[in-house]
Amino acid sequence: MAGETPSTETKNQEINENIQDVQVAVEESVDLDSSQKVENNKEVSEDNASVETEQQKFEPISEEMLLLKEGYESLQTQLETTKFQLEEKETQYKRLGADFDNFRKRTEKEKQELDTQVKCATIIELLPVIDNFERARSQIKPANDGEMTIHKSYQSVYKQMVDSLKKLGVSPMRPEGEEFDPNLHEAVMREATTEHPEGTVIEELVRGYILGERVLRHAMVKVATAPEPTDDEAENQTEPES
Repeated sequence: MAGETPSTETKNQEINENIQDVQVAVEESVDLDSSQKVENNKEVSEDNASVETEQQKFEPISEEMLLLKEGYESLQTQLETTKFQLEEKETQYKRLGADFDNFRKRTEKEKQELDTQVKCATIIELLPVIDNFERARSQIKPANDGEMTIHKSYQSVYKQMVDSLKKLGVSPMRPEGEEFDPNLHEAVMREATTEHPEGTVIEELVRGYILGERVLRHAMVKVATAPEPTDDEAENQTEPES
């Protein structure tokens, strides 16, 4: 028995030693893990601090970008408003220009019409004077040199008046031989004849005048009519056919 005791104690001692070694190894492993965790936490903290620093750097830039964006949108809105106002003013300007152009044309037309009316009224008052000169020329027959001198003198005045009327655009009608036109002619006499077709102007009794397309005075004319049938012709027309 005495020989077995040392052996058992030796085994127990070895076991205790092994347990102590395991504990030391476990503690070292735990210490190592703790130090690594501390280092890792430290690195994470440093990374977080770096990120926070970067975020702090970018915060003013983000605010500035936001302000720039808001300013751009405001300017864009102002630009659209100004563009709309400009288009509206341009439309108003064109409308005013068109109205003024129409007013100018209407005023010019009215002025021309008024000038024409005044010119026509003046010329119409002078036409009887022309008629008297023409009657004198056709009726008065100078008998001597003195009368011929007088005749030529007033005929020169007549010619001067006719030339002045031509410059104003006045022209006399020449209706003889033309078909009667109530817009130009006034029939004061009718004559039955076979020499001219019915409705033809045979003679101009009072001369008519026109200014451009405006009639100053209708020509007083004699118009041809169909002759009345003779008694024989009337009987032939009334006899029934056999």
